[in-house]
Amino acid sequence: MLKSTLEAFSDTNGKARAAAINGTVELTNLIPPTVTYESRGDLLIVGTQENIIALAEQFSELNSVTLLSTDATGEKLGLSNLYFSQDISAKGYLGAFEVTCQVAGQLTKANLAKVAIGRDCFDLILDMTENGIMSLEIPAPGYYAVGSRKDKLAQLVEDLPAMMGTFDKPKYFRLNPDLCAHSSRGVSGCDRCLDACPAGALSSDGVEIAIDPYLCQGVGTCATACPTEAITYALPDPQNTQNFVHRVLTRYKQEGGEKPTLLLYGNRDEKAVTDALATFPSSVIAIALEELATVGVDTWFSALVYGAHQVLLATNTKYIPATIDRVLSNELAMAQRFLTEMGYDADRICLFDFSDVDNFVSYDDALVSPVTEALTGSKREKLFSSLEMLYTEASTKPEQSSVVEKAPYGSVSCDTTDCTLCMSCVAVCPTRALHAIGDRPGLLFIEEDCVQCGMCEKACPEKVISLEPRFNWDCHARKEARLVHEEPAACCISCGNAFAPASMVKMLTEKLQGHSHFQGDAIRRLSMCEDCRVRDIFEQMEKDPESQARV
Repeated sequence: MLKSTLEAFSDTNGKARAAAINGTVELTNLIPPTVTYESRGDLLIVGTQENIIALAEQFSELNSVTLLSTDATGEKLGLSNLYFSQDISAKGYLGAFEVTCQVAGQLTKANLAKVAIGRDCFDLILDMTENGIMSLEIPAPGYYAVGSRKDKLAQLVEDLPAMMGTFDKPKYFRLNPDLCAHSSRGVSGCDRCLDACPAGALSSDGVEIAIDPYLCQGVGTCATACPTEAITYALPDPQNTQNFVHRVLTRYKQEGGEKPTLLLYGNRDEKAVTDALATFPSSVIAIALEELATVGVDTWFSALVYGAHQVLLATNTKYIPATIDRVLSNELAMAQRFLTEMGYDADRICLFDFSDVDNFVSYDDALVSPVTEALTGSKREKLFSSLEMLYTEASTKPEQSSVVEKAPYGSVSCDTTDCTLCMSCVAVCPTRALHAIGDRPGLLFIEEDCVQCGMCEKACPEKVISLEPRFNWDCHARKEARLVHEEPAACCISCGNAFAPASMVKMLTEKLQGHSHFQGDAIRRLSMCEDCRVRDIFEQMEKDPESQARV
């Protein structure tokens, strides 16, 4: 349908668009990794007794049907598969739903599947309750919240009997814990991804982020929110997406196309896009994504430097789940802040509702001359490269800009008066934005690498580090290693080698001089390097064996 719509345009832009879309390798992974669900066809129907009893016979083809009535009181009516409860909780996914509730004859809440069918779980849930027993914005596979929608129920009567067997779905994400800024050495940091998942697939044990691939629905908001690429989208990966955008826009120009507007949309909106393209100018190039939120600010700005005059994030906005809407809105707010700070129109990148198609007016000019090669590197590197190109041509050139809440850009400040260069901040920094000089006591900072996770601030024992959310437009200053603090080294009083910051030795000496283990000559060991300190301890033990307990 979409292809025929594209081919219906015979003007230069229309022909160029069709050639660009049809002549560019499809944006997919050939062999995506998958996760597997197994279902025996054990169905649980939840709702009022009147509704669920009438439904049971329609699912007789399934392996088993268990009925759970939410009526306050009810009669068994001779049905061995009918149970009653108003206190119900459920978790899981297709083939693995654990439902607990308090049923007659049980003093405490029980696993209903064990009581009803002798298994640990149900495979499918048909939920007829008004508010649902699972409260996720995007339901888990195998959970069908129907409520009072009879039209939806009619379709499920046909579809559910087929939900027996083994089913595969793509594993939409990749997770690299080594890049994660969530926590380090017991210090908590970034939690952007946890707040971004509408499917309940992400969790934290306080140390690491975990993603349940069976609950993940491929929305991609976690990858968009992640500032370090610890989580990346895998269907396709971000680099392939941007390369595809670059190739399409380049081919469009080569075919004689002018004034391209890029329209990004999720696959589920294909019909709406097809209808809209009949009204849109033929210079609007539509590119399908698995989900609209799978790409973020780096892809949007890359498209502008690849030659797009505008980037539209197209969807039926009133149907966006709240979490997805929040993630997109936050990302879009940051993108538009960047644009307006440089004097560009904010809606060069904007959320676009299909209902507004009749009012669309395209931009006649590009912001910069298109780059000939696709950008490479991390998503932060591609974003910064794009912004630098746009900044060069901007009418307004700010030095620094404020950022939206929780934006992963900024600096840190340090009260060097009380800093002992203990390097606790360096130990927890996930991106090495903070790092040691190396050959002498000192602390360096690279602003471009800072994701404002806050772990350095929390880890500092002297509480002298604080975050400074901002965007520094001076690319050279942003990239360079800036000296935060430096001081003379303390030299070992035994061998003379430098071994620690002088202020740290002074601080330890002052704090420990009253301690029983550092009385007399023992206090001298704080002014020794590790090798000399150990040697001094053994020499003392040889001279005075009774001192071993004291040492």
